[in-house]
Amino acid sequence: MRILVTGGRGQLGRSVVRRGAARGHEVIAPGRDELDVRDPDHIARWLDEVGPSLVIGAAAYTAVDRAEAEPALAFAINAEGAGNVARACLARDIPLLHLSTDYVFDGTQAEPYREDAPVRPLGVYGASKARGEELVRAAGGTVVRTSWLFGAGGPSFVHAILRRATHEPVLRVVSDQRGCPTWADDLAEVVLRLGALPTREATYHACGAEPTTWHAFAQAIVDEARRLRPLACERVEPITTADYPTAARRPASSVLDTSRLGALGIHLPSWRDGLARVLAEERTEGRTEERTEERTEEPGDG
Repeated sequence: MRILVTGGRGQLGRSVVRRGAARGHEVIAPGRDELDVRDPDHIARWLDEVGPSLVIGAAAYTAVDRAEAEPALAFAINAEGAGNVARACLARDIPLLHLSTDYVFDGTQAEPYREDAPVRPLGVYGASKARGEELVRAAGGTVVRTSWLFGAGGPSFVHAILRRATHEPVLRVVSDQRGCPTWADDLAEVVLRLGALPTREATYHACGAEPTTWHAFAQAIVDEARRLRPLACERVEPITTADYPTAARRPASSVLDTSRLGALGIHLPSWRDGLARVLAEERTEGRTEERTEERTEEPGDG
C-alpha cells in the first residue's frame, strides 16, 4: 500500500514511516514546508503525483497556549486545512484517516469519553480541531482521536520533563488533570490497521491504556530516566491547575473510551513500554535535551 502522511515530519509521521516500512508499505511523509494543507491546489498536486491508496492527516497546529493569540492560524491549519485534505481525498476516492485530540472535550465527565460524546472544547486549539473533525466527516473521512502523544525525538511532555530533570532538583507538575499517554509507535500501528480495513466508522478513539495524571506521568519519566543516566531531579512535587495558570484551559479529565477499537480486536498497551523505549533511544542516540519547539501540553511551572 502507498500511504501519504501530511505533517509527516512530526512524531506520528515518523512512526508511521517506521512501522509502515516494517509492514511492507511505501510511506511518503512530506513535512509542513513541503505540503501546506492550507493550499487546496498544493494538496491536489501531491495527491495526483503520489497516487496514494491511503492518506493519514497528521498535519496540525499544536501550540495550545499560543493558539489563544493566533486563532486564525490555528483554524487555518486545524480546521480549513483538514477540510481541504478531506475534500481532495473525497474527489479522488482515497480513504482518509485524520488525527484529532482529546482537547475537543471539556473534561467535566467522570467516565471515559465515547466517540459520540458531545464536544465542548475549552480553548482555541480544541475548537479548531473540533471544526476540523466536522469537515473531515462531512467529506467521508475518518477521525482518530488520541491524547498525550509522545515519541522518539519529541517534542513532547516526555522530552520537556527529561530536559528539566537533567538540570532542576525539584519539578512541580500538575496532578489534577487526567488522561492517557500514547506512544506514537502504538498509534501508528492503529492507523495502519484501520487503513487496511474495507470499511470504517466515522470516529475512533485510540490512546494508551492506563490513565494517569501529568504528575504521575512525570514521576514515571524521572524514575525510568534515572535508570539510564544521572539526573539533577530529587523529587517531583504535585501542584494544582490553579497553581499553574496557562493562557488556554485544559480538560480536567480527558480519558478516552477505546472500546470501539477493542471490538475490532485492536488494543493499545500501556504507555510504560513505549516510555522505556523512547528514553532508551534518547540515551543511545545521544540527543540533546535543549529543544526549542513549543510542546503541546505544559505540565508544570516551567
